[in-house]
Amino acid sequence: MYDSILVPTDGSEGAEAAARHGLNLATAFDSQIHFLSVVDERSYSSALADLDPTVGEQREGFEQQATEAVECLEEMVTEPPVTCQTAVKHGVPHEEIRSYAADHDIDLISMGTQGRTGLDRLLLGSVTERVVRTSDVPVLTTRHEPDRSRYDRILIPTDGSEAATAAIAHGVAIADRFDSTVHALSVVDVGGVVGAYDAGPGIPELIDSLEEECEQAVTVVEEECENRDIDIVTEVVQGPPYRAIQEYVDREGIDFVSMGTHGRTGLERYLIGSVTERTVRTSDVPVLTVR
Repeated sequence: MYDSILVPTDGSEGAEAAARHGLNLATAFDSQIHFLSVVDERSYSSALADLDPTVGEQREGFEQQATEAVECLEEMVTEPPVTCQTAVKHGVPHEEIRSYAADHDIDLISMGTQGRTGLDRLLLGSVTERVVRTSDVPVLTTRHEPDRSRYDRILIPTDGSEAATAAIAHGVAIADRFDSTVHALSVVDVGGVVGAYDAGPGIPELIDSLEEECEQAVTVVEEECENRDIDIVTEVVQGPPYRAIQEYVDREGIDFVSMGTHGRTGLERYLIGSVTERTVRTSDVPVLTVR
């Protein structure tokens, strides 16, 4: 599933954490891993670089930092069958990342959610969020380095939407490689339902209908896991989706989350962009987002 994995880096701890997770998956899937560092061309004036020695020196300094960042990650690749390729580009970071992914047939991007601070930052939260929102390939985001190289418990939040269904295939494939237990969770956003309507006799029936849809959504995950002989736990809960996901991760000791970037539209939506973004920003475990 993942023949080529891209890890953008700015030399920060967040990027190194993303590289560790990228290497975990590369080892499991026999992938080639790519390390890319992007010098933000907006941090210097390329038009003046040839005229003003100070600007030229600044550009060279940024490029040296970028080169050191990819070389540092390259040293992590110590065991076959994983091979690596490195590159330094100049441009707008999120655009260069997407362009590199397209040009090199990348199957997954692994990024940190926090990068450098100050004028020398190359990758930062907003860059990661833009890649998550716009990437045509799945994006794995992480805040922390893994304590180990395994993912024993993988959570797949689902609302039955097309994006959530796409995330199932990725979560199950990773579970298969790591011999993990899959946890399928669907959340009935009762607060959203009540807030959308005046309280009335139709509310209980509507909630029952939504719970039934959630049950159907986790059943899809259950069937996929049973077809591949993967252990599965299913649960349907009520509450705010983002909070329910976070609480489930903490309670069940989840190691990895696979979820869609867009969910249902309208009043019955459970997993929408804002929920995914909040999960990406705050999760202590890696989150794979799939469009």
